[in-house]
Amino acid sequence: MSDQAIIDQALAILDARLRQPDCVIKQPEDATAYLKLKFAGLEHESFRVMFLNNRHEMIALEELFRGTIDGAAVYPREVVKTTLKFNAAAVILAHNHPSGDVDPSQADKHITQRLVDALKLIDVRVLDHIVVGNNEAYSFAQHGLV
Repeated sequence: MSDQAIIDQALAILDARLRQPDCVIKQPEDATAYLKLKFAGLEHESFRVMFLNNRHEMIALEELFRGTIDGAAVYPREVVKTTLKFNAAAVILAHNHPSGDVDPSQADKHITQRLVDALKLIDVRVLDHIVVGNNEAYSFAQHGLV
């Protein structure tokens, strides 16, 4: 069995678990393993948003922006629009660093704050922003940045 087939099977299992009505995202670790698999093997930057209901159950995970090997443009307007489409009460932001270095850049910190501010206007909480690279993850929430 190929590595990709194993990853696909693991994703299918995690997808099914995360979509069960009683599966609540309570802490960053609850989403991190799933996000690591979702970003595995990508050679371009991808910015995704996990949309959650008011009980922190996952509604959807959407790739909103796709970039190059070292960046992706992120537009708060599009994040707000998609959040309203899903009627989400909270979100977890996530993106990968194809370089493998999970430390957030100043641009990462800046866009996170812009998104927190924009989503606050529509009463949506940003629970975390998770940066994934080289099978590691950095949680903004665990470092007090959201």
